[in-house]
Amino acid sequence: MEDGIEHRTVNVNGINMHIAEKGKGPLILFIHGFPDLWYSWRHQIAFFASQGYRCVAPDLRGFGDTDAPTSPTVYTSLHIVGDLIALLDAVAGDEEKVFVVGHDWGAMTAWSLCMYRPERVKALVNLSVAFTPRHPKRKPLETLRAVYGNDYYISRFQESGVIEKEFAEIGTERVLKEFLTYRNPGPLYLPKGKAFDHPIVLPSWLSEQECKYYASKYEKTGFTGGFNYYRSLDLNWELTAPWTGAQIKVPVKFVVGDIDLTYNAPGAKDYIHKGGFKKDVPLLEEVVVLEGAGHFLHQERPNDINKHIYDFFRNF
Repeated sequence: MEDGIEHRTVNVNGINMHIAEKGKGPLILFIHGFPDLWYSWRHQIAFFASQGYRCVAPDLRGFGDTDAPTSPTVYTSLHIVGDLIALLDAVAGDEEKVFVVGHDWGAMTAWSLCMYRPERVKALVNLSVAFTPRHPKRKPLETLRAVYGNDYYISRFQESGVIEKEFAEIGTERVLKEFLTYRNPGPLYLPKGKAFDHPIVLPSWLSEQECKYYASKYEKTGFTGGFNYYRSLDLNWELTAPWTGAQIKVPVKFVVGDIDLTYNAPGAKDYIHKGGFKKDVPLLEEVVVLEGAGHFLHQERPNDINKHIYDFFRNF
C-alpha cells in the first residue's frame, strides 16, 4: 500500500481486474491509456481522495496486474466498456452515475462508455484525445497508413511478435521512458532498427523510481496487451457501425497540451475549435489547451490538471 491506496482484484466480464482505490465520497473512475497503468493517476488519486472523493483506478484489460487475454479480438471498445460497466456494478454501490476521467486510449474508452451507457456517467473530463466520429467509409488502419506510412507507430504495432521482439531488444524500461518523455508535436515514427536511438534525459516530473515501477509491471506482462487495442482498431470500426453519427450526451470538459502529438495531428485543431467537436459532443462545456504541456499532461502538470478536473466536477 503506497500512500493509503488500497489494491484489490475484482472479477469483471470474465477477467480478473486489478484496481487501486482511495478516499470516500462520490466515485471518480480514472481510465488510463498506453503505455500506462493505474499508476498514471497517482497524483490525481492523492488529491481527489483528500478533497472528499472516492478514486477508483483500474489496470485495464491487457495491462499491469489485470488479466491480459492474448487475442486482439477481445480488445474492442465493447469489451473494454463491458469490463468497466461490470466494475461499476461491483464497486459503485447505489451510485447510478459516476464521474469519469480518461487519458489517451482511456479517453477513447471514456467516449465509448459515454456513448453506450450515458446514464452511468455524471460528467466526464477527457485528456489528450478528442472524440473521433466514426467514418462509415474509411477503415482506420488503411487511413492511418495512407496518411502516415508504415513506420508510423500504429502501423508498426500491427506487426504481431515483430514489434514485441524489437521492444524486448531495446529494453522495457528504455521503451517506457521513450514514450513517457515524448514531446515532439509531430507524429511518432518507429523505423525498424532505428526506433528510440537517441539519449534520454528524464524531465523533472518523472523520476527513475517511477520509471522502475512502470518497468516492473511491463517486464511481467510485456506490451502485447497494450498493442491489442491498436490491433483491434479495424474490428472495432466494424462492430461500432450502429453508432455512426451518434452524439456524446454527457457533460464534458476537454483538456489537451499544445505540444501533444494528438493536438497537432492533421485536422485536430480545426475539429476541436471550429464547431465539429461541439456538434458531436453537444454538452462540451469547456476546452482547455495547456501551453507547453505534452501528452502525459496529468503527470507533467498534475496541479493544473487536478484544478481543472476539480473545478468542473464541483458543478455537479
